Amino acid sequence: MSRTRTALLAAMALVAGATGTAFAVDPGGTGVAAVPCTVDYKIQNQWSTGFTAAVTLTNNSAAKSSWSLKWSYAGNQKVTSGWNAKLSQSGATVTAANETYNAQLATGASVSFGFQGSYSGSNAIPATFTLDGVTCNVDGGPGGPTDPPDPGGPSNRVNNPYEGAKVYVNPEWSANAAAEPGGSRVANQPTGVWLDRIAAINGAGGKMGLRDHLDEALRQKGSGELVVQFVIYNLPGRDCSALASNGELKADEIGRYKTEYIDPIKAILADPKYASLRIVTTVEIDSLPNLVTNTGSRPTAVPQCDVMKANGNYVKGVGYALNKLGDVPNVYNYVDAGHHGWIGWDDNFGPTATIMKEAATAEGATVNDVHGFITNTANYSALKENNFTINDTVAGKSVRESKWIDWNRYTDELSYAQAFRNQLVTTGFNSNIGMLIDTSRNGWGGTARPTGPGATTSVDTYVDGGRYDRRFNAGNWCNQSGAGLGERPKAAPAAGIDAYVWMKPPGESDGASKQIPNDEGKGFDRMCDPTYTGNPRNNNNMSGALPDAPLSGAWFSAQFRQLMQNAYPPLS
Repeated sequence: MSRTRTALLAAMALVAGATGTAFAVDPGGTGVAAVPCTVDYKIQNQWSTGFTAAVTLTNNSAAKSSWSLKWSYAGNQKVTSGWNAKLSQSGATVTAANETYNAQLATGASVSFGFQGSYSGSNAIPATFTLDGVTCNVDGGPGGPTDPPDPGGPSNRVNNPYEGAKVYVNPEWSANAAAEPGGSRVANQPTGVWLDRIAAINGAGGKMGLRDHLDEALRQKGSGELVVQFVIYNLPGRDCSALASNGELKADEIGRYKTEYIDPIKAILADPKYASLRIVTTVEIDSLPNLVTNTGSRPTAVPQCDVMKANGNYVKGVGYALNKLGDVPNVYNYVDAGHHGWIGWDDNFGPTATIMKEAATAEGATVNDVHGFITNTANYSALKENNFTINDTVAGKSVRESKWIDWNRYTDELSYAQAFRNQLVTTGFNSNIGMLIDTSRNGWGGTARPTGPGATTSVDTYVDGGRYDRRFNAGNWCNQSGAGLGERPKAAPAAGIDAYVWMKPPGESDGASKQIPNDEGKGFDRMCDPTYTGNPRNNNNMSGALPDAPLSGAWFSAQFRQLMQNAYPPLS
């Protein structure tokens, strides 16, 4: 290199250092190059004691397999929580390091993360950022902080996300419903979106992925508030007592669950683009109650459930999901709480609340990461049984002695959900938690719906003649014959209940009636076979399942038509 060219580049470097312009010396001798990195730091919301910020890092140098961004505050700012990066702070210096899923940073690529912090006095933008020790150019600036933040915004969850909000209509489910005769009557109802395997995050089998649904939710939102509902459902060793909904992850693959499933979901939900949505998550249905009812020496015990209790991966997985997703300020976590026909007995009720507290304080989670609980997800338990109560006595016997109730303390989902909410608060959850009840398939209407109590010949004739729920046993869960659509989704329908929801999309199968080879990890469960005579978990009753059902999650036209026919309230 000539002395003249060296002097010129040195002068340019001096100017760049003095003015902060986006130029630097190119040691390869090709002239002037962009600065090695650019940081866009914006304060999204700010109030008297805290703030939320969004950071976008752009890498203009060689591709990286990992990255670490550092900055220092001039004031007393403290990072309290974050998402999409591993954040730590020592004194005034903050370090944001990559997560496993966003470690790769190609030349010209960007990565975004965010955090919440506290401060007093001033809250100035940091002056200098370094990427792996190299100084970056600083772009952007304050993003229009509000003081205080808007209600329902990223830093202030509302008490009930469903109040005053529309709820997302999944266009894929809506199209399936509308294609059925008479389906247009319910095709505009909101339903949950199930993320039941890793591939579902980006879209599997030609279906919409998580970002697709969130983008569509923004379109549906318009200028008002909108709730979008996702079912987080991919624990290792999933559904230890139900083969039809077994998942892709083996019992010991908790690491994959964290890094390949929860972490990418969190990264997408934490994108500032979606900060205006109210995102409701139903966290891991049919998991924690299994550790109470289907383990140990009980007649209902299943060896695989003993495995999951011993390795702790249900508790760890739920805790990790609550911790990570709870860091996203506009996410509302609702933990699955079974249903009355599963948890309503004395020996199940308290222990289930206890294990939920254990999971909610595992893997860095706290009870503050739990906004509420959901009951009857993908189940059929009647919302209300009006023709009898557990306090009734017939022919000298308590109604609780009937074969149907079998000493359960609850006869329906509403009474169970309200009572279980009180138990959860007593166990240590926040007193303002709310409950959701899935009413997608618990209407039990049609011509067979009783209009009054049964005959008082015995407790069995009294209960069986008056109950709306027409299953052989409350333990039956797969594609139940005679079921109907239940109450339409609505906000704040009863004390302690945040909403009635259709978290299980009506018309999507619970499981195949016979073995169907598949690459989704879903097995054949005899409870989905209409000829099956039962097991201890349904008191050895017939399964009550519809015939010719496809794999769980697949569209089941015959079921959907039955649900419309037996809807209660009836469809107009």
